[in-house]
Amino acid sequence: MDFEGKIISREISELLWESEKTVATAESCTGGRIAEAIISVPGASKYFKGGIICYVNEVKENLLGVSHELLEEKTAVCEEVAVEMVKGACKALNTDYAVAATGIAGPSGGTKEIPVGTIWLACGTPEKIVTCKVEEDHGRDINLAIATNRAMQMLRDFLSAENTSTAETESK
Repeated sequence: MDFEGKIISREISELLWESEKTVATAESCTGGRIAEAIISVPGASKYFKGGIICYVNEVKENLLGVSHELLEEKTAVCEEVAVEMVKGACKALNTDYAVAATGIAGPSGGTKEIPVGTIWLACGTPEKIVTCKVEEDHGRDINLAIATNRAMQMLRDFLSAENTSTAETESK
């Protein structure tokens, strides 16, 4: 993990420690890299409950509750599936937050409609989820590194906003 990644992991750790909340991951194409980044900080067992590596649609459906119809209609590489993965991970692992990734890292597997390098990321709570689409192909390793870093940035920013709004509510 690069230096920036370590800083982001530390910031996520601090935000979760302060809020006493928990997080999980639901990862397809990233295969556990986001979970690895989260647990790189000592003491992560206080807030990280686990991750589900859902590389195939069967696991997305059976463990995360992603709709079979949605997967058939839109494929696994879409914003809606990433959102369902967040909801499913929160439910399956009983966490406050989750972060998810689904996409095509390459070098093959892409189509004209969904080219290699297309990765949907999502994070949040079952009620409030933000998403991000990564679209450039830089080769498998770099695609996965970019997706992991972007997912960690999203989670940090989401937690930061949540902590700020909670602090504002408590001060009123």
